[in-house]
Amino acid sequence: MSKDLRIKSNAFDGTMRAPNRAMLRAVGVTDEDFKKPMVGVASTWAEVTPCNIHIDELAVSAKNGVREAGGVPLIFNTITVSDGISMGTQGMRYSLPSRDVIADSIETVVGAENLDGLVAIGACDKNIPGCMIAIANSNVPAVFVYGGTIAPGSHRGKDIDIVSVFEGVGKHNNGDIDDNELKAIECSACPGAGACGGMYTANTMASAVEAMGMSLPGSSSNPAESAEKAEDVKAAGQAVYSMLENDIYPKDIMTKEAFENAITVVMALGGSTNAILHLLAIAHAAEVDLTIDDFNRMQEKVPHLADLKPSGRFVMQDLHRVGGVQAVMKLLLESGYLHGDCLTITGKTIAENLADAPSLTEGQEVIMPFENPKREDGPLIVLKGNLSPTGAVAKVSGVKVTRHTGPARVFDTEKEATAAVMANEINDGDVLVIRYVGPKGGPGMPEMLSISSILVGKGKGESVALLTDGRFSGGTHGLVVGHISPEAQVGGPIALLQEGDMVTIDSSEKVISVDLSDEELERRRKDWVAPPLYSKGILGKYAHNVSCSSKGAVTDYLNK
Repeated sequence: MSKDLRIKSNAFDGTMRAPNRAMLRAVGVTDEDFKKPMVGVASTWAEVTPCNIHIDELAVSAKNGVREAGGVPLIFNTITVSDGISMGTQGMRYSLPSRDVIADSIETVVGAENLDGLVAIGACDKNIPGCMIAIANSNVPAVFVYGGTIAPGSHRGKDIDIVSVFEGVGKHNNGDIDDNELKAIECSACPGAGACGGMYTANTMASAVEAMGMSLPGSSSNPAESAEKAEDVKAAGQAVYSMLENDIYPKDIMTKEAFENAITVVMALGGSTNAILHLLAIAHAAEVDLTIDDFNRMQEKVPHLADLKPSGRFVMQDLHRVGGVQAVMKLLLESGYLHGDCLTITGKTIAENLADAPSLTEGQEVIMPFENPKREDGPLIVLKGNLSPTGAVAKVSGVKVTRHTGPARVFDTEKEATAAVMANEINDGDVLVIRYVGPKGGPGMPEMLSISSILVGKGKGESVALLTDGRFSGGTHGLVVGHISPEAQVGGPIALLQEGDMVTIDSSEKVISVDLSDEELERRRKDWVAPPLYSKGILGKYAHNVSCSSKGAVTDYLNK
């Protein structure tokens, strides 16, 4: 007799469950199917963003893979929102909360429907960590599949992407390009389906998940509109069935060493600052003891090798052409940077998966050699000091300035700060501060890609420092520091800053500080009054439940 692979759906056995089975028969489940494991296919398909526009078709391929392997596939949907579309508007406040909505909704379906396994397909920035948090909390055999990267756009013979448009706004404001040129860039940047093309948040997190062993080898760098991507999702459906056969669960794979592998790959590729926030949140769900200080420990060990946007020349599709993330992992493993004995969803270890993986193409320029890296250590740095006692995050790839001291220019909203930049009221040497936009204060910790790109477009990317308790997009580059915690809303030191206070950012020493004594900070604290906390709808729920960004901005952190 063959092994019963059902973990939860055996709850439908017996006379008492005839009504339950009657409902399932209406969606196509047969007598024979009730003996098989039921596998959910969580689709993030939507028409609201190019990142996810193709995932309906991918979900069908995943369903076919599950069915061919011997399981009963059931597609269900969850939401997605687009950071690129909401950026710079009030809609951006919903971006980070959407991660937890996605996670909670997938976990809810897996739990309520008594599913035995899961294929989760995500593409845009918050889909990926949302799916992974759900996988950790559901803890049934599961595989994540990345929807894939968009192809680069083309303008005047050069590759461009969405960040080119954001920076174009700054160039236009500066008088460097006219209306027609900005319109031409706008119309050429996003040529089809797939997530933003550089080593921005979606590609960063997809790479991290592959390094963690939770997606199929080679799948994170396969483009959205490719035969390889269709095969990825079909193979994922088959892989989940194999995990059921071999009793492999997500928490068997998502160990501390697996997270270290993910951080290593993120550092080598020059990934998004959001990786720190999201990996902390996934680790929290997986009950892995990962802290913000672990990122500095790994940063000191791992060189930055990838010449990828936003601080380099190439995009994810270029990396795919020279061997992909798998080839980078093979290089890192051979040089002793990865834990090769970590288990993966294939049932094999990282080292076993990489044994027959392709090496980087001879003569390629996307990945620099160890003897001539982009940077000798990692580009993501956690800064601490009297302005951020529990940690802030900076991405220093491509930034020549290692220390900046200047007067604070303090704004309580992104809108006011953007108006000041566009009116040329922010000067070289200034420290532009945008506060009350943290997880609670935003609420939702919005990204500041719009204003950071305008600064770059106006030629102030390294002459003006930009500080915030909010976040930055993976597309942001320049002299920027985000995730400042504790945030202003809860009385963190950033709430006590006043116009003209001298602020120092030192990436070499990993320090962020303000030239004020403890006594002066305490005096100001006595006069500080917390603004009212948002209290309506999803943003209100989020504001009242979300943790500090240094804890991953999770909404089920119970030891408050």
